[in-house]
Amino acid sequence: MANPVVAVVGRPNVGKSTLFNRIAGERIAIVEDTPGVTRDRIYSHGEWLGKHFNLIDTGGIEISDQPLLTQIRQQAEVAIDEADVIIMVVDIENGVTDADEQVARILYRSDKPVVLAVNKVDNPERRTDIYDFYSLGLGEPYPVSSVHGVGMGDLLDAVIKKFPENAANDDDSSIHFSFIGRPNVGKSSLVNAILGQNRVIVSNVAGTTRDAINTTFKDETGQEFTMVDTAGIRKKGKIYENTERYALMRAMRAIDDSDVVCVVLNAEEGIREIDKHIAGYAHEAGCGVIIVVNKWDTLKDRDQRTMTDFTNLIRAEFQYLSYAPIIFVSAKTKQRLNKLPGMVKAVDEHHKRRIQSSVLNTVLMDAIAANPTPTQNGKRLRVYYGTQVATEPPTFVIFVNDPELMHFSYQRYLENQIRSAFDFSGTPIHLIKRRRQ
Repeated sequence: MANPVVAVVGRPNVGKSTLFNRIAGERIAIVEDTPGVTRDRIYSHGEWLGKHFNLIDTGGIEISDQPLLTQIRQQAEVAIDEADVIIMVVDIENGVTDADEQVARILYRSDKPVVLAVNKVDNPERRTDIYDFYSLGLGEPYPVSSVHGVGMGDLLDAVIKKFPENAANDDDSSIHFSFIGRPNVGKSSLVNAILGQNRVIVSNVAGTTRDAINTTFKDETGQEFTMVDTAGIRKKGKIYENTERYALMRAMRAIDDSDVVCVVLNAEEGIREIDKHIAGYAHEAGCGVIIVVNKWDTLKDRDQRTMTDFTNLIRAEFQYLSYAPIIFVSAKTKQRLNKLPGMVKAVDEHHKRRIQSSVLNTVLMDAIAANPTPTQNGKRLRVYYGTQVATEPPTFVIFVNDPELMHFSYQRYLENQIRSAFDFSGTPIHLIKRRRQ
């Protein structure tokens, strides 16, 4: 299930980016006491009381015909359209301004839940001034200081209460998988080839797909799949058009909503640095991953050795995706494309696999017997037992006498032993070390 999206909006220079950084827990957005510094939407993740959400920072909304300000307003309106909940930020120092009322009118039209944050309330005396903001008609104003973190708990409590209920999607038994990659690697062509119809626009012009497009189909076994074609992800420095600037957010939401992500490479052009960056999104999201090498038919004099060489190159360049299976396909000729739904289904099963504690501990004890735990400063690491605490991705907690004694290399050794004993092809596994109480 995709995380809810929270957009931070308001007129220029009310402290939106400072609030964004406070919620995200890191300094991502540029903060400067100059209106208009934030021009594009910036994305991050937030968490409050166990609720995870995507976070969008926006440029200040200002009604003007100046080209730059018009683009900023368009970007903010796009963020509003993408959001499930909107935080409107106003400034206690300036009170209610005409620009605030204009922003409020835009939010009325959006028909989205809004939480009103009155920023720069740095001392108790200023709290009495927040009542003027009821005139905006957006409900209760929440006094905060994004610089000092004052009032953030009450604000985020109000935000998560407005998250949409996901119960309507609980009956969806289909396997969700998406295609991600840079522009013009053939994602849309793969969707059309699998479906046998022109479901999405296909063009040799990079960037034709702007939205994430969902399509549902069944394989010969009756298994239902929801397949998502996403916009090509570019380097930040090459994002020019307004429509492309928000394509990334929709691609990220598609990843969040996917059980399995197919990272598409272009065999004709080889591996680019941006390919590794894009694949990292799926890996960090904890999704199942398949590496799909498209346009295999374009290589001349290709043979098994060519495929082996390309596989070795992928393994060298994508070392963090050593668990991901690789398939060489052609959307044009449909070569091996019939195997992809079966691979997606298998990876999804591995992603959801649960191992009994007794079986897991037998594997761990055998691994330790074959390769005893290391010592550090005269102290030996003791592994007491392990248990699986989550799926999607499979997550294991290993209880030890001192987590500091488990070197990264030994942790990786235990992960590899778990992979050797159980088929987790296509899915990352997380190993957490914890001191036994």
